Amino acid sequence: MRHQNKINQLSRTSSHRSAMLSNMASSLIEHKRISTTLAKAKALRGYVEPLITKSKTDTTHSRRMVFRKLQNKDAVSELFREVAPKIADRPGGYTRIIKTGFRQGDSAEMCMIELVDFNDIYVTDSKEATKKTRRSRRGTGGTAKPAAAPATAKVEEAAVATEAKAEEAEVVEETTDATEVAAADTKAEADSPAKDESNDEPKKDGDKA
Repeated sequence: MRHQNKINQLSRTSSHRSAMLSNMASSLIEHKRISTTLAKAKALRGYVEPLITKSKTDTTHSRRMVFRKLQNKDAVSELFREVAPKIADRPGGYTRIIKTGFRQGDSAEMCMIELVDFNDIYVTDSKEATKKTRRSRRGTGGTAKPAAAPATAKVEEAAVATEAKAEEAEVVEETTDATEVAAADTKAEADSPAKDESNDEPKKDGDKA
């Protein structure tokens, strides 16, 4: 029974347990996710997360402290080069445990433990979806208004141009009508005196005769 025992012994000695957790932590750092039993995953989470927190300060001392636990140079370099920059803004909770069912042989509860920031499905899709919806709303509103404004402006300019042309045509017609009327009047005035003189002359000749 585990009354008042915070550490899960995992049915192993201290040296065996520390070696197992060290190997599992190295595998988790290198492969970003591993599949194991739920009890081992919970023990590994308390073992590896303090090491990830130490990797935020890239100093010789922190590298030596992490190497003392992992005993794997490749895992240490992977932790400080690739994992540390991604978890720099995260205050904790670097791992996620996902239950996957029960093992067939002994019905042990199985799970998958992974690094949170290296899961593309849970991290990038949600952020991109929210950003895309916001950008699409802003983009459509911003692009539709300028596109509508030039169209209305062009229609208004065309209407004004047609009205101006119609007014010019009316003015030209009026001027042509006025010139024609004036020309007709001038012709009538020019012809009327000549007819009167021609009519008067025979009368005068007849009177004389």
